[in-house]
Amino acid sequence: MASVPSLASSVNQRVADALASALPEAGGADPLLRRSDRADFQANGILALAKKAKANPRELAATVVEGIPTGDLIQEIEVSGPGFLNITITDRAIIETLAARSGDDRLGVPLAADPGTTVIDYAQPNVAKEMHVGHLRSAVIGAAMVEILEFTGEKVVRRHHIGDWGTQFGMLIQYLLEHPHELDHKSDEEVSGEEAMSNLNRLYKASRALFDADEEFKTRARARVVDLQAGDPETLSLWQRFVDESKIYFYSVFNKLDMDIQDPDVVGESGYNDMLVETCKLLEDSGVAVRSNGALCVFFDEYKGQDGNPTPLIVQKSDGGFGYAATDLSAIRDRVGNLNASTLLYVVDARQSLHFKMVFETARRAGWLNDEVKAVQLAFGTVLGKDGKPFKTREGETVRLVDLLDEAVDRATAVVREKDKDRGLLTEQEIVENGVQVGIGAVKYADLSTSAARDYKFDLDQMVSLTGDTSVYLQYAYARIRSILRNAGDRSPVAHPELGLASAERALGLHLDGFGALIEEAAAEYAPHKVAAYLYQLASLFTTFYTECPVVKPEPELVVGENRLFLCELTARTLSKGMALLGIRTPEKL
Repeated sequence: MASVPSLASSVNQRVADALASALPEAGGADPLLRRSDRADFQANGILALAKKAKANPRELAATVVEGIPTGDLIQEIEVSGPGFLNITITDRAIIETLAARSGDDRLGVPLAADPGTTVIDYAQPNVAKEMHVGHLRSAVIGAAMVEILEFTGEKVVRRHHIGDWGTQFGMLIQYLLEHPHELDHKSDEEVSGEEAMSNLNRLYKASRALFDADEEFKTRARARVVDLQAGDPETLSLWQRFVDESKIYFYSVFNKLDMDIQDPDVVGESGYNDMLVETCKLLEDSGVAVRSNGALCVFFDEYKGQDGNPTPLIVQKSDGGFGYAATDLSAIRDRVGNLNASTLLYVVDARQSLHFKMVFETARRAGWLNDEVKAVQLAFGTVLGKDGKPFKTREGETVRLVDLLDEAVDRATAVVREKDKDRGLLTEQEIVENGVQVGIGAVKYADLSTSAARDYKFDLDQMVSLTGDTSVYLQYAYARIRSILRNAGDRSPVAHPELGLASAERALGLHLDGFGALIEEAAAEYAPHKVAAYLYQLASLFTTFYTECPVVKPEPELVVGENRLFLCELTARTLSKGMALLGIRTPEKL
């Protein structure tokens, strides 16, 4: 594996060296290089440096230009405006750099210089409850961040903090105790997620109806919560049945989402029960938390309720019960102390931001988070319907996640079938398989192409459209390149650095070279939408290149054809890698 320095970083280094020798006191200053539509790059950093050194910016820029060698990497460099540098690089440097990327499995993308351990908390469904559209974003955004961070060399520990504890289990367990066959399966064969969920739904509704109608059952259910919290073996074994049944269902949904979730990574609220008492003791002994009306609370000057009084974080209620805060703080202790995390990343709905700010601040005061260990909430917005309101069914119910995914696959399969009708390239099996990959890809991409913090509209018509910023457009671009490479006859992809490049080839080449810097940025900012934006631009630049630069027909001369096939192949590999980091598959034929 060989990391390849990007053209931008090489140019930046040359300008920085010339700047340091022209103005020694500015040693190590950033030339502020960026892509430009006037040249390949523009350096804007000289203005501010000249002002600081009380020098004339155009004169300083001219001195810097004299100190920059041209010919191999930089073709020409000119001073423009009040002291900007417009820099054009050589065609040779573009192709040589891309050839080096092509020779590496990782496309020359470097590993992070100082990787740490990130524990990422995502995809958190609740036991005995159906997964709905609100569960989609945590799963999709979290899975993409796992892939992106791992690709940079970070050690990633996945954690699915499922809701598997709390007072509602008293009602469910008591009902199961009195109706022992409610969770039995129809046969000994493998149980489907649908069967598991319908068992749980039926039992939940029946126990809720009884709880609301029968005071004696309500009393027994409440006593059962106490047994559960005390660790009574019979109660725990019935509780475990709910967890196991729910996992059959969860895993079937995650499987539909084409996500790999492993059993050891599922550590629910119950996983921290043994730590709760000690967490409270540590917080109280250190003075971070104090007793207020019998409850153990942490107070913050900056968070006040509507009445103007401070809003505390309640770690333990006055009746001795533990709230979410106690579990979340215990999870932080576990992740830092036992899993050696340097970063804790929580992919959680933006509406829980205040809770997490308080939890993180409490953990900092307790010394569990510090300069070496940080916690970040990757907060996400709401999924809206086409009408711009929270997504509901016509009856006003929350939309079931499985229904939504099934509909996406049906729509995508119809699009694939229609597109193939006149071409006849695909077998029926391929149409069905591609329909799944296109449908699930469409749902993921619509989520990931929006900045996580923003709400987005769930519009299946738009998601499975062949035009515009959709995963289908990217998947078709990839499949088209694969088809070009298959049909290239006796020509093969070969880089030819000696050739001059057309403007569309240059634009595509420079964008391909920016992949590594983009990944570094997306990882540092927890911003998978930047990967989606990069890939969409890549597909668009490829479309322009393919329109303007004949690849196989009409026959360009051999070396030109080989060089263009080389650009095609590197584009396909970059598209495929980028899509894989977002958890989206790229079919070879579409």
